[in-house]
Parts: sequence; C-alpha cells; structure tokens
Amino acid sequence: MSAMTQPHDAPLRQRLDAAIAQVNRVLLGKPRQVKLAFTCLVAGGHLLLEDVPGVGKTTLAHALAATFSLDFQRVQFTSDLLPSDIIGVSVYERETGQFRFHPGPIFTGLLLADEINRASPKTQSALLEAMAENQVTVDGQTHALPLPFFVVATQNPLDLNGTFPLPDSQLDRFMLRLSLDYPDASAERALLSGVDRRDMLAELAPQLDGAALTALNRQAQAITASSALLDYLQALLAASRRHPDIRAGLSPRAGLALLAAARSWALISGRGHVLPEDIQALFVPLAAHRLLPARGANGDTLARQLLTEVAVD
Repeated sequence: MSAMTQPHDAPLRQRLDAAIAQVNRVLLGKPRQVKLAFTCLVAGGHLLLEDVPGVGKTTLAHALAATFSLDFQRVQFTSDLLPSDIIGVSVYERETGQFRFHPGPIFTGLLLADEINRASPKTQSALLEAMAENQVTVDGQTHALPLPFFVVATQNPLDLNGTFPLPDSQLDRFMLRLSLDYPDASAERALLSGVDRRDMLAELAPQLDGAALTALNRQAQAITASSALLDYLQALLAASRRHPDIRAGLSPRAGLALLAAARSWALISGRGHVLPEDIQALFVPLAAHRLLPARGANGDTLARQLLTEVAVD
C-alpha cells in the first residue's frame, strides 16, 4: 500500500486535494502549473515564476500562502532596494549600549520577491544564504529563519527595460521555474465575468499548515525510486554534461533536486513510487534554468532535446 493510501493518512490526502482545488479556483485554467507549484513546496524548494506582467504570478503566490497558512511578506524589488531592506539591520540602542537586530521581511513563511530581476545583483544575492541554509548572517551573527520558509520570486522577461539577469548561483537555488502564459479563451472569459481575484484571495481558507506540510515532505521522501529510475535520471544528467551546445551541464545538486521533486510529484499524484513520466514532467521546469547554453542556444529547447535523446530503458 502506498504512502498516500494508508487509512490514517486519508484526512491529509483530502486536505491536500482541497488545497490544490482551492488554488485552481483562483488561478483559472492552469492545473499543471498549480500542481508544479505544490510539488515544489511539498519538496521544500523555492519557486521562480517568469512571465510578462499581469498573468497571475502574484496571485499564485498569495493563494499558496493563504492555502498553506503561511505568514506572508511581499517585497517589491527595485533598482534602489538594499540587502538590509530584505534581511534587516542592526541598530545601536543608546539605552543598552548595544546593537539590536531588527528583522526584515525575509523572516516569514513565504516571501514573495516580486520582480526580483529589477534589483541589482548585490541585492539579489542577499537571498542566497537564506534560500540555501534557512538562515541569514548580519554583522557576524547568524539568525535562523522560520520553518517552513519558501521564496516565491517573480521575474519579467529580460528584454523588458530595467532588468538584471539573475546570476547562475541564484538561479540554482530555485527548484522549479514556471511560466504561466496567457489563459485560454474559456479561462479568460471566466476571469472576466467572475469574482475579482483580490476578493477571492481575501476569502481563502487555510487547507494545510506547517505541520501538514512537514508531514507531506516526509511522505514524499519515503516514495520509492527504483534502481532503473535512478539509472534514467543519471543518464539525463550525464547527457547534459556532454551535449555540444551546453557549456555546463546539470550538477549533482540538480540531480538531487530532480529526485526530490519527482517524489513530491508522485505523492501528489497518489502513488508510492516514481515513474519515468514523473521525471519527464519535471525535467524542463527544473533543468532549463540551470543549463548554461553555448552558441546562443536556449535552455528550454536544450532540456527538451535531452528528454528526446535519452531513452528510458
């Protein structure tokens, strides 16, 4: 019997299904993107949403925070934003003769880094330690972040004015990169004729909490990945490292992230084992932003090529 079909887990399974359904009611016509977002959070990863303004990136972040009952902070990234505006600052207090740390908005459950690529690389890098180690260091003092802690960042296409490309080390911290795209005609009509999204967000009820999220993460870690499945995953990693149009292929850390995401995807799908189809469903959103293309190639295109070139034995 799989990890998601044990009788004592039925209420958690129902809550997970209700949570996904709730977000789908807010973000119309995007069930795959919603499932990918849940996969990322259940696996303990950070999420990058890349698309033109106005297609629902911020709405998705708000809906995830409300549905998971996470403390929420939004930071609008701009060219004059400083690292201390995100992390916090130590202020000298004359009464005590000591410096006191005043936490910034990063001390939350879900941080929405809105239009992250409008800030300078120095400010972008302020998130690196937090995303990798769930802590920040200020003036030599380390401060732990709340658990769970997630970053959901949005970024505009790089051909828009006033944007700075995220450095490779920053991109690697995001488990998945998604594009929402424009809604189809039926979803757009429902959006135009329905309730305002802001009113819907205000009425969302928590379906899961931190404890449930931790339980789901543990169940995901217990999902079985066979030796043959690991062979397939390793073949994809190896193919990325020898591809002539890729300057730097996928790292072992990317492989671990792919496995964790695949286990989470299988869990959400109601299975106790990972299938090659799970790897294939996740490979482009997980790998494309990590690949360093050569000769002007495109990461998404290269990731799809790797999927077609590597056979499932």
